[in-house]
Amino acid sequence: MDAVLAGLVKDKPVVIFSKSTCCMSHTVKSLILSYGANLTVYELDQIPNSNQVERALVQLGRREVVPTVFIGQKYVGGPNELMSHQVRGTLVPLLREARAIWI
Repeated sequence: MDAVLAGLVKDKPVVIFSKSTCCMSHTVKSLILSYGANLTVYELDQIPNSNQVERALVQLGRREVVPTVFIGQKYVGGPNELMSHQVRGTLVPLLREARAIWI
């Protein structure tokens, strides 16, 4: 993982790279928040080093860089991957393992 991304996700249970005007970003944030998760959101349209962060996200293989989710410092992916975890019932265990939720 790129050093910039590693620094941004370090010691954080859930990190979402988002844009404040992106409806899918809002949906992903709402889903994770619905579990009462402790999350950190970086709005790429509001942070100073957004170009550097976006380049690092593209290097992960993301065509659309937002939303991008990390749980427990591990790259999960975008909305499709997150929704797949939700449908398979693996999202809550991921959040628990990352200590983002306690119940």
